[in-house]
Amino acid sequence: MPRERLQKLLAAAGVCSRRRAEDLLLQGRVRVNGRLAGLGDQADASTDLVELDGQPLRPAVTRQTLLLHKPPGVVSSCHDPQGRPTVLDLLPAALTEGTGLHPVGRLDIDSRGALLLTNDGALTLRLTHPRHGHGKTYRVLVQGHPSEAALAQWRRGVALDGEAALPVQLRRLRQSAASTLLEVKMREGRNRQIRRTAALLGHPVLDLLRVAIGDLQLGTLASGQWRPIDARQWDEPASGAGHQH
Repeated sequence: MPRERLQKLLAAAGVCSRRRAEDLLLQGRVRVNGRLAGLGDQADASTDLVELDGQPLRPAVTRQTLLLHKPPGVVSSCHDPQGRPTVLDLLPAALTEGTGLHPVGRLDIDSRGALLLTNDGALTLRLTHPRHGHGKTYRVLVQGHPSEAALAQWRRGVALDGEAALPVQLRRLRQSAASTLLEVKMREGRNRQIRRTAALLGHPVLDLLRVAIGDLQLGTLASGQWRPIDARQWDEPASGAGHQH
């Protein structure tokens, strides 16, 4: 086997994403053949002894990627210090124990809809790196009836924390006496961006559902349910699962 960067080996073993592996290397927690390893170091998994915190790496695990319909009230992380339920709690133990499965990007605790989980570190990097911008589609129920001027302002991009925002695609789907349902398509994903933007425009979010990540549709997948997907559709480096909305 060819020598590979340690970040890739750690990710392939299901330990963590490549980005997290860089932190482990910087913290001095990885050794190769007894010697402290650093960023840029390489190893051959078939002949070198790679250890994390003194424990040999497990053989590479089978790569798997899932689409989950995250319900509200569930945290998009592997562990929660406050003891709240996480997305991993929705999956069978066989999928989560020792496999390295982790969420790609986030939906905030109050939001729901499409969320990818994978143990493929390379895929995680492609889906979250800022230089990629795979579109995400949301159905957003807001309070009141936004004016056409307010929607036009949102389409142009509403600055947050003094930083300009990218334009978004937005259309009004329907409205009731007290609320309006919008479809929002966007390529960036700052922390709670949709909620913060809607609040700034005077129309707080009542419900937020992510219905698609790129061409991957949530479809009829029920809340709390998941299904495996073929990660090869993401092989082209053009994505970004973003942050919380």
